[in-house]
Amino acid sequence: MRKVVVRLHLVGAFIAAIFVVILGLTGSIMAFEDELDHLMNPRLFKVTPAGTPMRLTDLGAKVLAANPGKRIGGYGMGVTPDVSYYVAAGGSAIYVNQYTGEILGERTGPSWLSQIHQLHLRLLAGAWGKTIVAWAGVLLLLLTISGLYLWWPVKRLAVNWSVGGRRRWFDLHNTVGVLGFVFLFVLSLTGIVIGFENVTSPMFYRVTSSQPYPFAVPVAPKPGANLLTPDAAVAAARAAMPGAAPIAVGAPNPKTAYRVAMRYPEDRTPGGRTRVYVDPYSGAVVLAESSRTTAGGTRVINMNRAIHTGDIFGIPSKWLMSLASLAAVAQVITGLTMWWKKK
Repeated sequence: MRKVVVRLHLVGAFIAAIFVVILGLTGSIMAFEDELDHLMNPRLFKVTPAGTPMRLTDLGAKVLAANPGKRIGGYGMGVTPDVSYYVAAGGSAIYVNQYTGEILGERTGPSWLSQIHQLHLRLLAGAWGKTIVAWAGVLLLLLTISGLYLWWPVKRLAVNWSVGGRRRWFDLHNTVGVLGFVFLFVLSLTGIVIGFENVTSPMFYRVTSSQPYPFAVPVAPKPGANLLTPDAAVAAARAAMPGAAPIAVGAPNPKTAYRVAMRYPEDRTPGGRTRVYVDPYSGAVVLAESSRTTAGGTRVINMNRAIHTGDIFGIPSKWLMSLASLAAVAQVITGLTMWWKKK
């Protein structure tokens, strides 16, 4: 049985090696995606708090004055007072100082961090890439479990640095694998859930007897009626979800309700898990989805993603998942080196 598991472990490692390296390296970066973006682009994101932020409509007017002919698609608000706002206009994100109205810069097209994100999710290859990533996650899970099985009779948790050759790499492979077992297991399992979300998400809703909230809420157009301003929609959302901070809102639309994305203090994911839909004519809240009370299936999905990305407990859990991603890369390197030296 052990010989069979060794052979399967080796074959699985050869098949998954390149994908595990890609996922591990990109995953270790993605754990700090926002932090790295802000660190590397302080000109776009860093502002000094000075009083009350300007109204969104005034910021939008300044952007349009500097970019005539563009159409505003929405607004983004910084999650902390020292992070800038942005105005989505004409396919670009135009960053502004919310206290002075100064335009800080413009970003058009994907950044290198967003490309790394897509490489991690889909290998930059669309649906086929996502399928490959999902099955690579399955192989990583099987390698993690079979590795523990192979380690169990030896139970070695030390590296003998005085010896060289294959033995040192064997010790490294065992030690890293066992110390990182729990995190590699969680990382691969949660990644599988995300990779096969077309199957897992409906299953979560069935198990919890719940239904997802709609992503958009249509409204009946009222020709000639004035549309609510984005600032009024945000104010209505704040009143509906006290304690949650707004982070994004769409532009006025006569056919759909405003969608205000919000975030409670415990929601550490970049996107808002709380959403409030506001009627663009009356200002009434037509639908509210709180991350604290949303559908059971949605809570399971959100929790799984937060665990996988390390967002669940903030910086400490991000470091754990980043290091676990690098541990997966280390396992590939040490495992292949062991095989090469044996050959």
